[in-house]
Amino acid sequence: MLLIKNIEVFCPKNIGIKDVLIIGKKIALIEDKIESFSHKVKIIDGTGKKLIPGLIDNHVHITGGGGEGSFKTRVPEITLSKLIEGGITTVVGLLGTDGTTRNIENLLAKAKSLKEEGISAYIHTGSYGYPSITLTDSVKKDIVFIDEIIGVKIALSDHRAPSVSKYELARLASDARVAGMMSGKAGIVVAHMGNGRKGLGLINEVLEETEIPIRTIRPTHVNRKEELLVESFHYAKRGGLIDLTCGIYKELSPTNVILRAEKNGVPLENITISSDGYGSWSKYDEYGNLVKIGASSVTSLFAEMQNMVLEAGFQLEKALQFFTINVAKALNLYPKKGYIGENSDADLLILDSNMNLVSVISGGRLMLDGEELLVKGTYE
Repeated sequence: MLLIKNIEVFCPKNIGIKDVLIIGKKIALIEDKIESFSHKVKIIDGTGKKLIPGLIDNHVHITGGGGEGSFKTRVPEITLSKLIEGGITTVVGLLGTDGTTRNIENLLAKAKSLKEEGISAYIHTGSYGYPSITLTDSVKKDIVFIDEIIGVKIALSDHRAPSVSKYELARLASDARVAGMMSGKAGIVVAHMGNGRKGLGLINEVLEETEIPIRTIRPTHVNRKEELLVESFHYAKRGGLIDLTCGIYKELSPTNVILRAEKNGVPLENITISSDGYGSWSKYDEYGNLVKIGASSVTSLFAEMQNMVLEAGFQLEKALQFFTINVAKALNLYPKKGYIGENSDADLLILDSNMNLVSVISGGRLMLDGEELLVKGTYE
């Protein structure tokens, strides 16, 4: 049991100075004052600090991405400590370009190992390609029967994409949606968006010609270029959910995009932010030749939140929504995740007055305390 005393709580709304009692993996009680009732209760002094929900990173290549520049460019698997140090208590893993040397079995096993080590982990079946690679030979069965699988991924408008027709994308979206309805999950299609000329064109065609709800298809990396971002703003205004990627800088950084979105009347609740952590970033010349490659970090998620508050002047509760409650609702995990409330999961971060990460609690377990990592992955 943990008792956090005298801490400013952002759930993500600021509800003032509170005491928070954690029993097992859940938040049991939030009150103005809670007295310790047993010597077995560990007390954390939160004076002068802030308590926020653990971050949800909904786009991480937990088994490593890359491989586009031959075998040596395969990014290694992520470790538990990297997620904890990034303030991430819930992660959604997926595959990228490589659905050949990497598979859903390995992705699922990695998610299960992260769960055993102490954080919450989900995955999407599929990869860039089509037909989608799966565990059960069916996207629908993967989502319905595998607890950790909540959606499917595909790539669109990209030179690495499978060039699906609108009919194939519609069938994929239909399978994901129905599977989600049957299993009580998000049941979504995560659409990796590339730099291609068609942008969201294929998605819009599917939505115009079918009855598939707009929130079934979730375009990500939409801040990678100006034209795609403008399309995405219209998409969000129509009720769709869009995902911004960290590590994109200058005018297309998530912080600057959020500022623009607000000025343009885009509903902020329809925007999430993810890291694309452990995926590779790559640059190609005009002939499609790979000229540069690297790997993204999951720490960029927390850094983006800090930047919003410390540099862009966001109120903390406003900045938090893009990393917590918006994501939890988009993934059908709210109020269990992304929220501080009684009976919510005890996934919590403690920050100091300068927005530095002091402690991480995941599933009621203290993972990082006083900036000291208490829990590491099995082979770290």
